[in-house]
Amino acid sequence: MTRSERASQIWAVLALAAKNRQSLTYGILSKLTGVPAAGLGQLLEPIQSYCIFHKLPPLTILIVQQESGLPGSGFTGAQATEYAKDQMRVFNFDWLEHGNPQPEKLEEAVRLHPSNG
Repeated sequence: MTRSERASQIWAVLALAAKNRQSLTYGILSKLTGVPAAGLGQLLEPIQSYCIFHKLPPLTILIVQQESGLPGSGFTGAQATEYAKDQMRVFNFDWLEHGNPQPEKLEEAVRLHPSNG
């Protein structure tokens, strides 16, 4: 399975979490997807890039570190001072209506706007 195919699967998990107004730790996302927590950053980049490129709320803000409750260092989709505001934007956006981007669109977003901090 390619990075963008796996990212497309993770998008669906994040869209459901947003609908339920939940954040998820890297550990929980790891258990839900079967991907080791250490490898999640590279899979979140296509989602982050897609959101930035298409001017969507930063969906990957929902993935947080267990210890701090904040996104990891690779998160570049929002300013640290705006986390609460941007998290509310993510919760209020209708991700299910937007739909899940196809893997090719996610990979294209990384190519056009690499975003791994």
